[in-house]
Amino acid sequence: MTIAIAVDIGASSGRLVAASFTGQQLEMNELHRFDNAFMEKDGHDYWDIDALFQEILIGLKKAKAAGIHTCTLGIDTWGVDYALLDSSGERLHDVYAYRDDRTHGAADRLHRSLVSRDFVYAKTGIQELSFNTLYQLYVHDRQQLDQANRILLVPDYLYYGLTGKMINEATNASTTQLLNLQTREFDSDLLNALGLKREQFAELTQPGSRLGGLKAELAATGDYPECSVVVVPTHDTASAVVGVPAKADRSWAYISSGTWSLLGAELSEPLNGEEARKANYTNEWGAYGTFRFLKNIMGLWMIQEVRRENGESHTFAELAEWAEREDAFRSLVPCNDERFLNPPSMTEEIIAFCRDSGQPVPDTPGRLARCIFDSLALTYLDAMRELERLTGQKYEVLHIVGGGSNNRLLSRLTADLLGIEVWTGPSEATAIGNIAVQLIADGSLRDIAQARQVIADSFPPNICRPSPVADRHDLAERWQRITQLTLKETLQ
Repeated sequence: MTIAIAVDIGASSGRLVAASFTGQQLEMNELHRFDNAFMEKDGHDYWDIDALFQEILIGLKKAKAAGIHTCTLGIDTWGVDYALLDSSGERLHDVYAYRDDRTHGAADRLHRSLVSRDFVYAKTGIQELSFNTLYQLYVHDRQQLDQANRILLVPDYLYYGLTGKMINEATNASTTQLLNLQTREFDSDLLNALGLKREQFAELTQPGSRLGGLKAELAATGDYPECSVVVVPTHDTASAVVGVPAKADRSWAYISSGTWSLLGAELSEPLNGEEARKANYTNEWGAYGTFRFLKNIMGLWMIQEVRRENGESHTFAELAEWAEREDAFRSLVPCNDERFLNPPSMTEEIIAFCRDSGQPVPDTPGRLARCIFDSLALTYLDAMRELERLTGQKYEVLHIVGGGSNNRLLSRLTADLLGIEVWTGPSEATAIGNIAVQLIADGSLRDIAQARQVIADSFPPNICRPSPVADRHDLAERWQRITQLTLKETLQ
């Protein structure tokens, strides 16, 4: 029986999950779970990357104690953030968190002085986000950049810690906004604009590649299983999309729902024309030669922050239950506005927007939650209509995977607004997709089509069917005023 371990680390938590595959179904067992959050130091926000690596080792010790002696192993995390290493392989700096405000205004400065937005998008197909690696490197300390022998993204760095081997995994490398869609390599013009060299990056490595075992000093302790380390799609959304239990005979889109909501479709070719650029859609690389044509939406970060600011005295389930009792679409906010990226207080920022825009103030936890969920569902509608227009495809099913798939209210609101079936689950799609690539690599699964069938059989999704939405015209007018987007046609 094959045992695969997924190291799956998100912006708010991480886990090590073991899966056994009998030949027909996957059985999952969580070995270790831990919190993750960026920390403030000297006016900047950083990840505690060393603590994350130690948590991986703790999880592997638990695996060995649970009787797992041999396994495959893969790592996925979030994108864009990186570590610079010197010629001896030592890290030159603390790892900045993408929500740090050092890149505020960096995109405008870079595009005004070095390369245009059109030029960058035509080459990379990656949407402009203030925290993309391109802009982070643009503002990074010049002396450290000149000293850097290697630039590794966060999961690459964790793989290096386990195996001693340096790679740049392709799906995550695409989030740097430095890869060229045509050459499928780091773009020389963009590297020159940043004063960087190709040799400062490692070899681009595809999902399914093998790195061998743990490095000698780890293996010699005897504390850990004998691991065959596999390169999986290290960007968590890329792994989550592999984990979508989609049926090949139905057209489908997806939302990977967690701290961020990533809404898009799996394409065989990128769409990097002017219309896609204006809509701020991205062409991140996926597993097995695919592209994740998607849009970043602020996601459950907003409710996570509201909960944290309330001392975490309420569970997410309680907040969703209270939200269901509140009036629908009472107060709305533009989720993707940068004011909600990392405000001093999410609660106060939402209240201030509603007050300043002449809406009822959400003055209870339930009303705050309802405001967030209603606004997210409308933002999903925006993005879905854009997706259909840009791809020329009418989607029959929207899959919501990840932790947000457990939010029944948000799933039902989304089905009602979009007017199509919404299939929810699995909630651990990222870990499952990570594991599926390991199983394909070792020959236990034939390909991604078989993997998705096994996932659907092992974790049957729940289906939300749409109901009519009252007062669509009034809602369209209000949402248009709030977001300054034209949604009237999509709602009527």
